[in-house]
Amino acid sequence: MPTDGDAAAVDLAESAATKVAAYVHVPFCRQVCPYCDFAVVAGTDLADRYVAAVCAEIQRAEPFGRPLAAIAFGGGTPTALGPRMLERMLGTLESRFGVTSDVEISIEANPEDVTSSTVRELSEIGFRRISLGVQSFDDDVLTSLGRVHTADQAREAVGVARDAFASVSVDLIFGTPGEHLRSWESSVTTALETGIDHLSTYSLTVERGTGLSRAVLAGAPAPDPDLQAEQWLRAADLAVAAGLVRYETSNYARTGYAVVYNLITWAQGEYAAFGNGAHDHRGGVRSWNVRRVDRYIERIEQGNSAKSDSEQLGPGEREVERVMLGLRRAAGVSTGVAGRRLLASESGVALGDAGILEVVGDRLRIARPLLGDEVSRALLALDYGDC
Repeated sequence: MPTDGDAAAVDLAESAATKVAAYVHVPFCRQVCPYCDFAVVAGTDLADRYVAAVCAEIQRAEPFGRPLAAIAFGGGTPTALGPRMLERMLGTLESRFGVTSDVEISIEANPEDVTSSTVRELSEIGFRRISLGVQSFDDDVLTSLGRVHTADQAREAVGVARDAFASVSVDLIFGTPGEHLRSWESSVTTALETGIDHLSTYSLTVERGTGLSRAVLAGAPAPDPDLQAEQWLRAADLAVAAGLVRYETSNYARTGYAVVYNLITWAQGEYAAFGNGAHDHRGGVRSWNVRRVDRYIERIEQGNSAKSDSEQLGPGEREVERVMLGLRRAAGVSTGVAGRRLLASESGVALGDAGILEVVGDRLRIARPLLGDEVSRALLALDYGDC
């Protein structure tokens, strides 16, 4: 990735809007982590029926009319399924939609599922990028997060993955109560020293209905936002020093290794999504599937749509969304109507004076990403109905 503000970074961000992608949700996990609020289930009892349902949903979908530039398998833990099941869904997707010659095909995995034979099979199937949910290289932190792998297993998994995939990413979580800054720095440094070409860092959040939420309500410590801010800043410094460039609020990549699927979603590009709880964006309509796995399977098996609901944004809403999504990127977003109104508003002027919001050429950027929520609130407070 080029440095922030480079013309190449802008071109990369904007060209993503013309591409199309697909997402396949795999809800199965060995266990549900206490902080997780995704549409997941423990165990794979429904795996056969689920894979058949996903393939049926894909076959019923209308192609875009141009091939997919990116395919992402997420979850859940896609590698909880065997390679043959994953191959069946991927093959159905490629056959129905077609793919570009340089299509990015990625999969999420947990370290405990990564073996030499598994990654070799996944590579042979067509997966080129793997994202490992390491979360931490500190065993005590992993225990607090409810993870089942160890730090040693995570290090070994990264090495095994690098031998099989063109691109390897590591996900880390910061803000775990009880984790000190030295531990976080060590985790980030360890990840970077393994030779990965992409790093994602996520703040631990307390989501309603999760085990973590119940524990906090019962008196357990919640994440400290001040410490999280310090940890985010430290990760950014370490990643940049290691040769990675921040291209989104918490994503860093070496040149040429930015995640295409993510770039498409942040650019308001179109993407089809399959599986329970999956959200897609096509023809200006955003829709989402039923969340429960059993209900999703039943709907598909009965020949019905899995859609739970949908919305079509008006011109003003789409313009606001364009700016909000675009501001997540380090390259920012073309100012447009919404950006100009924001800059002219009292709150926008204050954000500019505070060095939070800036204009570079014809693009609007958040200069201090940790305060991005303030920009979002100011943006949403204005009237864009006639955009």
